[in-house]
Amino acid sequence: MRLLKISDLSRLSGVPIATLKFYVREGLIAPARKSGRTMAWYDPSTVDRIRCIRELQDRQFLPLDEIRKTLDEVAAAEDDHAITEAIASVVLRRGGRRSRRREDLLAGGAAPAELEWLQRAGLAVPDSDGAYRGDDLALLSTLGHARRSGLTAEMLPFDILRDYVTALEKLVEVELRMFRRGVIGRAKPAQVSELTQVAAELSERLVVLLRRKLLLPTLQRLVDERAAAPRRAPVSRKRA
Repeated sequence: MRLLKISDLSRLSGVPIATLKFYVREGLIAPARKSGRTMAWYDPSTVDRIRCIRELQDRQFLPLDEIRKTLDEVAAAEDDHAITEAIASVVLRRGGRRSRRREDLLAGGAAPAELEWLQRAGLAVPDSDGAYRGDDLALLSTLGHARRSGLTAEMLPFDILRDYVTALEKLVEVELRMFRRGVIGRAKPAQVSELTQVAAELSERLVVLLRRKLLLPTLQRLVDERAAAPRRAPVSRKRA
């Protein structure tokens, strides 16, 4: 296994060398081997650890002590936990950093009843400061755009999302079985985190592409089925 210098870690992780040296002093990362007082070599898996540190700092705003504790727990966890962490990092990267408070959404035209329905469903839940972030905010923005474009609550009720959630739960179950059987069953332990992130990103792209491919054929099938369905004969009314 080829060990990495700190300059390699900086290049691969995108984190400055000065910050990496700070991580070393704080015990967040450690060299696998030292060949002198100033020369240290690091395991390639340290790159994933550094990325995780940045996620916990930038997205979760955790203090260093809490980050160190979290990383130690992940390192000691089973493969299922490694999968969870890898998928979570993909979700965090996709979520972005924007936030909007509930009152701002209401002032912009959001309906209180719809926000309450989404919160009860666990689809858009404000944090302790009353702000929506990440995918919760993206979902609200997408639905809000649909409303402003003319898709009213009568045309597209929010509770139709329940059908989406039911269908997507089955899809997620398929993905997780794939991760367990395909990735965990064949990957080396040091590869699990990176390969699972790649697989999670692949799944996101596949959902979009396959939906696009299936949309028109499915629509045509539904039209054909409706056309082929026997029509009821009109009921004749006799005059009294």
